[in-house]
Amino acid sequence: MYAPPMFNLTDAAAIRGVIRAHPFATLVSTGDDGLPFVSHLPLIHVEDGSANGHLLGHVARANPHWKLFGKAPTVAIFGGANAYISPSWYKSDDMVPTWNYQVVHAHGTPAVVADDTAALDVVVRLSAFFEAPLPKPWTIDKMTPGKALGMMKGIVAFTMPIARFQAKSKIGQNRDPADQRGAADALQALGGAGNTAIGALMRQVADARG
Repeated sequence: MYAPPMFNLTDAAAIRGVIRAHPFATLVSTGDDGLPFVSHLPLIHVEDGSANGHLLGHVARANPHWKLFGKAPTVAIFGGANAYISPSWYKSDDMVPTWNYQVVHAHGTPAVVADDTAALDVVVRLSAFFEAPLPKPWTIDKMTPGKALGMMKGIVAFTMPIARFQAKSKIGQNRDPADQRGAADALQALGGAGNTAIGALMRQVADARG
């Protein structure tokens, strides 16, 4: 990924924050034919004492992507907040439109979780993560005993140790702080999750620059 130094995101907490806030990932592996194989799926990040931790997820067993696990270079792409930036929002003249965004690439080699009980644990951990903010979280014990375990035949759970991260945060660092603040104010006024998130990040950076 092209990431000029000023946009290169290396802060570990910020990287993990993007993954946590935007867990629906694009998983890309190099196929036997040299072409990319792509799946779209939710992944969660787990701290395990290693430098980068690992990802947990699962695909349908009918999805042949899992047959590449363990032998193909793979990257999980997490698209973070993003927003269009109009030059009319800047204080400076002669600016052009752009798009501000955050994105994280997690590189590694997925490994199949072959045991059904361990695979069910992956599903339980995924559901617990996504159910946590709900007023009445669903749990596996609401199912008929043994039913969920039997359903593991239809999926392939996997873990993906992260060899390295590459992340980018393009939020107007190449603009004057006054221009950043002008665009941030406009984004906040427009509203919407992406606009609001990018606006807040731009203002944070602008304020830190003075």
